[in-house]
Amino acid sequence: MKRKIMMYFLFVALASSLYAQESNKIEFTEFDLDNGLHVILHQDNSTPIVAVSIMYHVGSKNENPERTGFAHFFEHLLFEGSENINRGEFDKYITNAGGVNNANTSFDRTFYYELLPSNQLELGLWLESERLMHAKIEDIGVETQREVVKEEKRQRYDNQPYGRLIIEVFDRAYNKHPYQWMPIGSLEHLTSASLEEFVQFYKTFYVPENATLSIAGDISIEETRKLVKKYFAEIPRGGKEIPRPDIVEPEQKKEVRGVVYDQVQLPAVVQAYHIPAQGTDDAYALSMLSTLLSDGQSSRMYKSLVDEQQKAVTAGSFPLALEDPGLYLVYTIANMGVGVEELEKSIDEQIDRVKNELISEREFQKIRNQVENDFVTQNSTMAGIAENLANYYVYFGDANLINTEIEKYMSVTREDIKRVANQYFSKENRVVLYYLPESQKDKSTDTETKSDN
Repeated sequence: MKRKIMMYFLFVALASSLYAQESNKIEFTEFDLDNGLHVILHQDNSTPIVAVSIMYHVGSKNENPERTGFAHFFEHLLFEGSENINRGEFDKYITNAGGVNNANTSFDRTFYYELLPSNQLELGLWLESERLMHAKIEDIGVETQREVVKEEKRQRYDNQPYGRLIIEVFDRAYNKHPYQWMPIGSLEHLTSASLEEFVQFYKTFYVPENATLSIAGDISIEETRKLVKKYFAEIPRGGKEIPRPDIVEPEQKKEVRGVVYDQVQLPAVVQAYHIPAQGTDDAYALSMLSTLLSDGQSSRMYKSLVDEQQKAVTAGSFPLALEDPGLYLVYTIANMGVGVEELEKSIDEQIDRVKNELISEREFQKIRNQVENDFVTQNSTMAGIAENLANYYVYFGDANLINTEIEKYMSVTREDIKRVANQYFSKENRVVLYYLPESQKDKSTDTETKSDN
């Protein structure tokens, strides 16, 4: 009898899970224009809002090593206006229509979006078509945005506590691959670049065949299809081959260690392990491992280093699973009076634990629940749906991963988590960075080691 009851509850749980997945399914339509533009449409008439977004498959890794920062610079520059939009008017069109807009740039892509009342759909399409076809690349806009980027770099990196930490880590982790520089790039490169270089970058990457237009919200599929053709079908193809880096970072064969002094009060310790690209089976297992180690204050690292040992004021980890092989970062900021060597030892103890012990069924179920909840939450807004549909298509050629990728997470086993910890969390495969207050500079005798990849 007990066995029958248990089987009944298991059946109910499975049925509920399947029903939940089906009820959260994102329906969409996709098609290509003759000029190569890929279009994805998701209709949800529950609220009178529409997200209009366009993703260009260009990030900092596509840049000339002598001209870094171009992709991020264009994120700013393409708000300057077009042949039919005066300088400074782009944002006004959005705000006057009751909407908001923004953009972001990563190592691998650049993304623009407008969130508008649904009766302003046509406005969003016109603005993005202008950005794609008629953007003004001229001296006054370039000079203006150079100053904007300089100020952003000062605020985000130079004058922010621990702001340069990520720059220092990636510079040491990569010797060949263009991930060695951040999307912010080099201000010297931007300053010395000619107007013609900016024009050529635009003509190379901001073309229909390198773009995905993703629209989600209160729309009619057929009417939106007509509007998309109206505004985008006549834009000509770029016609050039899109440069894609084929550089493979050599395997790191010995630990790389470094020390950086900055205007901070408390020391930090960062470890960076080389990991495979996003979408691989091991990338999903490493993501699950990150949830175990650092998702919330009940996670292993926070509970041990912050609550129990009180050696750190914060602790965490996360994988940067990029289009090409990325990094898994483990970070801590030391508590007052705690040395970096002592803190590093405590980090290593947590890493060794996941390498040597199979996690419990209870912990495993907890992280599965957290991952499933996070997966659903990221598709809870129209802007989130539009971006995720574009991401899945651009990176994997399969927008339906927005519905099915959770299966890849759920297929990860406890044994997989232990295996990837052992495979990738080795000292030979990592960068260790001590980020110290400048007041300690004269007292330190630490030396830096570099990889000889």
